[in-house]
Amino acid sequence: MKFSVREKQNMTGWAFLTPAVILIFLMNFIPIIKAILMSFQTGKTGNMRFAGFINYARILEDSKCKDALMVTLEYVVVTVPLIIVLALILAVLLNDPKLKLKGIYRTCIFVPAAVSMVASAVIFRSLFATDGFVNSVLIQLGILETGYNFLGRPVSAKIILMMIRVWKNLGYQMIFYLAALQSIDISLYEAAKVDGATALQRFFKITVPLLKPTLVFTLVMSVNAAIQVYDESVNLTNGGPGNATMPIAHYIYSLAFGGVPNFGYACALSVIVLIVVGSLTMIQMKAGDRRE
Repeated sequence: MKFSVREKQNMTGWAFLTPAVILIFLMNFIPIIKAILMSFQTGKTGNMRFAGFINYARILEDSKCKDALMVTLEYVVVTVPLIIVLALILAVLLNDPKLKLKGIYRTCIFVPAAVSMVASAVIFRSLFATDGFVNSVLIQLGILETGYNFLGRPVSAKIILMMIRVWKNLGYQMIFYLAALQSIDISLYEAAKVDGATALQRFFKITVPLLKPTLVFTLVMSVNAAIQVYDESVNLTNGGPGNATMPIAHYIYSLAFGGVPNFGYACALSVIVLIVVGSLTMIQMKAGDRRE
């Protein structure tokens, strides 16, 4: 049986894709399906039984879940706008053709994105320890008399966790904006400048509208990442003090693997997070497909 050149090319493409598709199906879709089924069950491992929507009804009555959702919402509301605004400002500044040593500046800002979360947690834990660098500086300046327990107070612990997220993701987001800025025709800015437009007017009338697809993409990506925040809480504060810094992903993990496991309820919460993240991703895809 003879095949045309196009058919051979298609078969070759599928031959390369098939192993990856099988792995994605086995490692992602099957666990998702099992988690959805388990969300309707209760009991211990090996003795699970169908329980209908009991686990989902429990979400409405769980005060710890509400606290974890509130912590997650705080992450989203605070870190997402900070990251987007600061990354956009830095990208605009570093896109200036007259700026010297741009490569060094870009590298320095991007380096934190390449640092693992465990290493980042160790760095910030040592910086904000009671006898750490930050407390030493504040004591030397006369602002404090003794070391302040930053990680032992709910408000300061949350602020430090948010600082880590901004510090690590700022450079990563900046790269997207830099790539988008370099695709904008510089003659648009020159024409606007000739017409008497100020720098702010050029930014809001030219840069922001042309960056709209990138802004939508990074916004949804940042929100999704903030909803699923886990590493910072586990590696730096372990959700403490109390549960003041425990986001929903950390709470789900503690339900499944901390103390007495409750896989059914943990799966129900995971399904809710999956629906939220999936909905936001669909919005991003729809917004990204628009052509103006």
